[in-house]
Amino acid sequence: MKKAKPRKSYSRNEVRAGLILALPFFVPFLLFTIIPVLGSVIMSFTDFNMLSMPDFVGTDNYVRLFLQDSIFMKAMGNTFILALVIGPGGYILSFIFAWLLNEIGPKVRTILTFCFYAPSISGNMVVIWQMFLSGDSQGYLNSILYRLGISSTPTIWLKNPETIMPIIIIVSLWSSLGTSFLVFIAGLQGVDRSYYEAGAIDGLRNRWQELWYITLPLMKPQLLFSAVMSITSSFGVGTLITNLCGYPTVNYSAHTIMNHLSDYAGTRFEVGYASAIATVLFAMMILCNKVIQKLLSKVGT
Repeated sequence: MKKAKPRKSYSRNEVRAGLILALPFFVPFLLFTIIPVLGSVIMSFTDFNMLSMPDFVGTDNYVRLFLQDSIFMKAMGNTFILALVIGPGGYILSFIFAWLLNEIGPKVRTILTFCFYAPSISGNMVVIWQMFLSGDSQGYLNSILYRLGISSTPTIWLKNPETIMPIIIIVSLWSSLGTSFLVFIAGLQGVDRSYYEAGAIDGLRNRWQELWYITLPLMKPQLLFSAVMSITSSFGVGTLITNLCGYPTVNYSAHTIMNHLSDYAGTRFEVGYASAIATVLFAMMILCNKVIQKLLSKVGT
């Protein structure tokens, strides 16, 4: 039986130095993440309108949320649809484009990397899409369809319940090539080429085997970080919908949990109920991130 290695003991000065070095990160994390999350969870059990003292109501907000609020249930369904499509879709697209760009020369790669990353930081993105999807005959998409003889009457794309969700998915995927894309590019550039040479000696015969047995295992930190970012951003889609389609969307066809949260927190000032919505959204994100971590742990094994 193997003996367990004795734990290394640290001197008091080493412990003090470690705590001091951790403070610049820990203090903002405590003030702006841990305390607000705990405060939101506590507030979700109260009735609070920001004008009077919070009144403890137990689980009434959650009962109302799941049993009486039909709009929230629709928002939850829309959020899951967007998360299932945009999260994995944006994640996979980011990796595929990064993998392809990694194979070309550095000058062209730099230019194309900027082109792929630009939509995620462009402040005019919504304006461009509104022009393209304008509901009158002068809208670019309606004009193209008219000239091709596909449609004779203009379609109000952003006010049609049947087209809003597909449009949101397309725009979100188009703008998702941001942080994850850059992380993947950096991760691929950081893989030592000698691993591929060793893999060829060990019997790897094609690029797919190199990808599965060398590239992905060596990029696990980047894969995990990008997965968390993709899932978090896909559950947080709300502002884009409001800016593109207005609030509320027709028949709440693209209403998400973030839209519902913004409505009750920023418009109705029902802070207790809004905190319950935020707590549910937070739990959904944590659960999905745990599932993603479990799946990524099997990559390359």
